[in-house]
Amino acid sequence: MRAIMVMYDSLNRKYLQSYGCDWTKTPNFLRAAKRCVQFQNSYVCSMPCMPARRELHTGRANFLHRSWGPIEPYDDSMPQILKQNGIYTHLVSDHQHYWEDGGATYHNRYNSWEISRGQEGDLWKADLKVSANPETIFEGKKRMIEAWPQIQQWYAHDERNRRYMDTEEKTSQAVTFSAGLEFLSNNHDEDNWFLQIETFDPHEPFYVLKEDRALYPDSFTGDANDDWPPYSPVEESEETVRHVRRVYAALVSKCDRYLGMVLDFMDSHDMWKDTMLIINTDHGFLLGEHGWWGKTSMPLFDEISHTPLFIYDPRHPELGGQTRQSLVQTIDIAPTLLSFFGLKIPKDMLGHDLEPVLTDDQPVREYAVFGYHGSQIDVTDGRYVYMHAAEHPEMPAYEYTLMPTHMRAIFSPEELRDITLAEPFSFTKDCRLMKILKKDSMGDTNSFGSNLYDLEKDPDASEAIADPTVIARMKAAIIQFLDENDAPAELYERYGFR
Repeated sequence: MRAIMVMYDSLNRKYLQSYGCDWTKTPNFLRAAKRCVQFQNSYVCSMPCMPARRELHTGRANFLHRSWGPIEPYDDSMPQILKQNGIYTHLVSDHQHYWEDGGATYHNRYNSWEISRGQEGDLWKADLKVSANPETIFEGKKRMIEAWPQIQQWYAHDERNRRYMDTEEKTSQAVTFSAGLEFLSNNHDEDNWFLQIETFDPHEPFYVLKEDRALYPDSFTGDANDDWPPYSPVEESEETVRHVRRVYAALVSKCDRYLGMVLDFMDSHDMWKDTMLIINTDHGFLLGEHGWWGKTSMPLFDEISHTPLFIYDPRHPELGGQTRQSLVQTIDIAPTLLSFFGLKIPKDMLGHDLEPVLTDDQPVREYAVFGYHGSQIDVTDGRYVYMHAAEHPEMPAYEYTLMPTHMRAIFSPEELRDITLAEPFSFTKDCRLMKILKKDSMGDTNSFGSNLYDLEKDPDASEAIADPTVIARMKAAIIQFLDENDAPAELYERYGFR
């Protein structure tokens, strides 16, 4: 048996034709939907990028115990378990966070890996004659640059990188998929392997060449730097919002085109008889909905938390073209893959093998719980979404870790001077952890308060409702989730559950 995962970053399901979009061009996602089972209620668990990838490995929630960080020494890593059991694992990716301090333990869990450089200010090319263009159409970005001038170096690196990606075949996604197709060409007649083709696209910046932009023409006449929105409220015109959505759609169409190459290869080499295919993303992205750009700075609205997911299982080829309504999450992917290869699921993986959902739409959970570390804890039953803010946000939140790194930096000495040792959690294999006061503010949305939305009556979550019975039920589901995940004791009081 073999398995291929094609993974995207920041892929908003509402921009795919198979999920109902009537203006984007995504024929290969449509084609995949006819081969695969399409999940209608797939949700994130931990946000954003690397927390989601830790869950992809470990099959359990990340956000209760720590924020952005690497695989921990006590973690059960799905690709490493496959590797240890004779299943060859290979990662090809241009997701530059893997090569930073906060992600550097992921890629070595695979037998082999390849990287493609150049995405989102990746510290790649060093042409010092090139500097960032300070002009931008985004008001929030103008203020950010003024308040934090050093961020211009990040934008400068992106500008330098783009000089080396001026043709289609040089772009990061193209290089990544070329490496993935090379693996398939070399190994399609071999058995027992797992290939992860992972592109950073369509994450911002939405860098595409003019040929892809031409798919979505408009009359926008704004200044340059129109493809990298900040994580901030929308202050731009409706025309600008429409234009940025078209630029994003152009990048989604590029993603679709390269997905088609994988589907073509599977067709031409008769791989559907014994090869699982998973098409997924870590989370979505706001493009003006709810008055926001981006993620992390606002509540986890549906456009961020409700994700596209397609799975083809060669044991059940007759299921192609069907949809499933049961709630599933990122944490379910690791146990699904382990089970597919006939391996035992570790006891600390709390996600579920999705075969029962694939075959019979048999529910594996009643609720999906998700959030950012130290922020609102959200829960949905598929109809209602309840966003629960900390009732005592003045109480501290802590990082529990043996790997003290943030996204792009090691924890500072100031953060580490007052650490204490916490007793082992149920999943840390008897290891005590460093307990470190959380000082970064990534994803802290507690200031938005607690809100309940009925997505059946209000699919855009435009107006919060008051229903004490539903709220009580949702709170009980969160408490059960905390219990099952052996959450830090202080969280119960911080969120008002004790």
